[in-house]
Amino acid sequence: MRKKIASTLVVAAVAAAPLAAQDNADDLLYNRALAAGYKAQFTCSGLWNGGKTPENIARDELTGIYPRIASIVPTLKTEIDEAERQVKVAYADNAQPRIAIWNRRTGCTSLPIGFGGIKTGAAVKLRDFQDELPWPMGDANADAPDKAMHTLASKAVSGGFGGKTSAVLVMRRGKITGEAYMPGHDRHTGQRTWSVAKSIAGTLIGHAVLNGGIDVHKAAQVPEWQAFGDSRKSITLDNLMRMASGLYSDTSGNRTDPVYMGAASVTQRSTSWPLIRRPGTYFRYANNDTLMATHGAQAQYDGFDPYAFFYTIGMTRTYAETDWQDSYILSSQVWTTARDLARLGQLYLNNGIWKNAAGQEQRLLPENWRAYVTAPSGPQPDRQFGYGATFWLMNRSHGIPADTFAGFGNRGQYLVIIPSMDMVIVRRGYDTRETRFNIEEFTKQIVAESQ
Repeated sequence: MRKKIASTLVVAAVAAAPLAAQDNADDLLYNRALAAGYKAQFTCSGLWNGGKTPENIARDELTGIYPRIASIVPTLKTEIDEAERQVKVAYADNAQPRIAIWNRRTGCTSLPIGFGGIKTGAAVKLRDFQDELPWPMGDANADAPDKAMHTLASKAVSGGFGGKTSAVLVMRRGKITGEAYMPGHDRHTGQRTWSVAKSIAGTLIGHAVLNGGIDVHKAAQVPEWQAFGDSRKSITLDNLMRMASGLYSDTSGNRTDPVYMGAASVTQRSTSWPLIRRPGTYFRYANNDTLMATHGAQAQYDGFDPYAFFYTIGMTRTYAETDWQDSYILSSQVWTTARDLARLGQLYLNNGIWKNAAGQEQRLLPENWRAYVTAPSGPQPDRQFGYGATFWLMNRSHGIPADTFAGFGNRGQYLVIIPSMDMVIVRRGYDTRETRFNIEEFTKQIVAESQ
């Protein structure tokens, strides 16, 4: 009997070995496909959203990236088609290259693994930027230089406060008092916002609340959750915006690699996670919560149009990207400039009212929206900063006004808004896990010099 069992185990081990090798080969090939998708997407967005050169993209956007793909990305060949505004990246001899295609409204779209290519038939026109208009609709008369602010901005770009800083902007009372950029960047250079996009998503949802009659305290109306017996239909927009959905996600921070790099659609990937906690009782930072909040808002409000909203407040170099099924990836995939982020901050300083170039005022956010997104009324993270609804709260930091709130993003993207000082601070960067910017200390010094 023992001999029979032993021989069975040997056969099983021999049979398993080829399967394990096959699984490993598939994993390696999938990682190459993800790396190619990442490179195609960032090259496309960097070129035509950001106005960058291929050399700057390779230096900044394609370094300091996920370990899963970091060693693969530099080995992959890139093909850029300027006329068609397309980027192709090959990753295997027996597979179609990964493709990203640009359009003037939503920037670059990553197409699914295995997609065979497309022709647009004509050169794609760039946007109208309206730079000649007065600030903040354009760039004219934007500056009111302050020596202390300029010194701190330059110090940050030179490596002070840690990290690799690409841009710093300080705005007070509606004018830019300090501004500095690393070589190869200027006021019109765009970068990916990473998770500052979540704060942009919250702003767009606020606009939908004002114009579409959406109630954030009612069910989010995610279409895929409406079947009989689906407990997720009770999750509210407020739960999602406060990272308190109760949904499971497979990694801390919920990396969503299949969406960001593999071009899985939002509806394919992010609607499928199960509910494991009662909504509104537990904080877990997750990309999926923001994706579902946006998806639910789109389902409820036909006028959900980031492009039109951005143009209304002069954010003409801001692109909210979508998947190939036209769902916005507002957890991360927004590209914008430091000046455009300052414009968004100004909207919050104005408590949701915007004045256009003709001097006409328009309410774009509900009157109580700033108070809503900055209220720590949901479960709170056990960390340095609190959380409102799509915005982080800097109300625990000594030397920083208690009403300070901010959008934070990977690689050191920061939009800090201080209503009591009529101030906005923007910092953009290419930080890594080893070198991070100290936004708290930087904000403290800006505040101290402005007293």
